[in-house]
Amino acid sequence: MKDIHLKGVVPAVILPMSADYEPDYQAFAQYLEWIIAENAVAVAVNMDTGEGPQLKAAERRKAVETAVRVANGRVAVVAGVMGGSTLDAVETARAYQEAGADGLVVFPNAAFRNDPLDPQVAYSYHKAIADATGLPIILFQLAPVFGGVNFSREALLKMLEIPEVVAIKEASFDAQYFSFTKQTVEQSGREITLLTGNDRFILESFLLGAEGALLGFCAVGCGLVAEILANLQRGRVAEAVAMRSRVQGFSDFIYQDPVLDYRVRCKAALAQLGVIDRSLIYVRPPMLQVSDEMYDQIGKALQQAGMIPVAAARS
Repeated sequence: MKDIHLKGVVPAVILPMSADYEPDYQAFAQYLEWIIAENAVAVAVNMDTGEGPQLKAAERRKAVETAVRVANGRVAVVAGVMGGSTLDAVETARAYQEAGADGLVVFPNAAFRNDPLDPQVAYSYHKAIADATGLPIILFQLAPVFGGVNFSREALLKMLEIPEVVAIKEASFDAQYFSFTKQTVEQSGREITLLTGNDRFILESFLLGAEGALLGFCAVGCGLVAEILANLQRGRVAEAVAMRSRVQGFSDFIYQDPVLDYRVRCKAALAQLGVIDRSLIYVRPPMLQVSDEMYDQIGKALQQAGMIPVAAARS
């Protein structure tokens, strides 16, 4: 099994898309160079932020191939695995393995929403993916608003028995459940990296015990979050806390309701920063495109976060 470094910031990256809803892989490669320079320790492709569930199988594979080529061993490439069935998920995971992925982020299957969830269901799903690829696996606890599930202690402990499971992205968007999950991971007795996926309480996640972050917000704010985490790791708690208002304020803007529109807001923010062209900020319907008014508001939010100079927002 590959050894991947995840104790840092792992941005869930966007995928630039044209007005005819086609991915632009050249622009994607250029964007990945920018995000790696923002102190990412790995990149996560084909996540919700990168519209993985909306992509065709060939598009997802090409996204992984592009990321692997650009990363060139500098950072790990992990890829979001989703499927209507275990067979679908295994097929996707194998394609990612062939494309050179270093690890997998396994999305919760719709069957996991059965209440109560039989732990064997979640275990057998992840075990099949592990057995088929041997790649490191990041479990994905995802808030129901995103179509996911918060795992019971029994289900989580069962999945943590799988040797290939090396980390968990905790994205319940619930601080109490985050703490519950951390306690469960500790109860497992295994060395599992706890990654926050909670864009609405980033600093607090680190103070509660997250060792890294796998965030959609980091598609734009990777450098800011990496700076917060570095300050905490060096014992500079006051400096990290001092950054909170502008960093969390910007994240809260990106993740305002309706929350799923954060994807197109991330793309618009990257266009405002000049990282991608404004012609490549489209998302596939039925998701809606960003309005001109929102585009301008995003520019102002970037100014308030100190990411671009005042009056430098792009029209």
